[in-house]
Amino acid sequence: MRGHGHVLINTPDIELWPGGLLRARSNADARALARARHVLRRKRDGRFLAADLPEGVLPLVHRLMREDGIDAALDALERIVDYRREGLLRVAELPLDRLEQRLDALGLDAADYQARTGLELIAEPDRLALAGFDRYRRPLWLHPAAARAWTHLRDAALREGIALESISGYRSHDYQLGIFERKRARGQSVDEILTVNAAPGYSEHHSGLALDIGAPGEPPAEESFERTPAFAWLRDHAGGHGFAMSYPRGNPHGIVYEPWHWRYAPPA
Repeated sequence: MRGHGHVLINTPDIELWPGGLLRARSNADARALARARHVLRRKRDGRFLAADLPEGVLPLVHRLMREDGIDAALDALERIVDYRREGLLRVAELPLDRLEQRLDALGLDAADYQARTGLELIAEPDRLALAGFDRYRRPLWLHPAAARAWTHLRDAALREGIALESISGYRSHDYQLGIFERKRARGQSVDEILTVNAAPGYSEHHSGLALDIGAPGEPPAEESFERTPAFAWLRDHAGGHGFAMSYPRGNPHGIVYEPWHWRYAPPA
């Protein structure tokens, strides 16, 4: 399923989602979202903050103007017409702020982590394109260039009888931190988590250029994916569409073998 031109406007603390893609838990929010042209969504926990209605912005939380980053988000809301006029060609990067604070919360030193893994800080794009929906019917957001490439890759595979499913795409720095917090709450150590997940700020998913790929009926993000016809097809054809597997066996970053994780490298 294609994205039909939907665009997510990204700011450091708040995402601006196009209306019609989010489901509310309360009836009041659901009524507002049903009419919203855009929805302001807090990145750190997914909380709906405001709905952009034809008659104006409707706050969905108390003290909306005290929310971190609300001024930047409202400014971006006013510039959406300009974004549409420009199209998706001029994608910029968000500032890499507050990352040290996130790493400190995990007891990680940025310089030491970079030296040890060879990974570099990755900024988030200020705009993302809807590239259909993932296995769980969640909107799949990718960098516009990667969204187009993923669509071509998936369609090419399907013409040869191979079904590819997206498992996940873009993740914010805040979302990555949440992965660590949830796993630590289940008793895993930071070192254990780092063998599977890059530290916040260092995941290729932040760029919107990487996605995890699966096959129908196969468990997500498991090494067994390499034994599927889908992986065999990717191994032979993904490079022709600009995608490469980021973490092969024995990669120098200390991350486990991930046959499901592929990154799009735009032509220079």
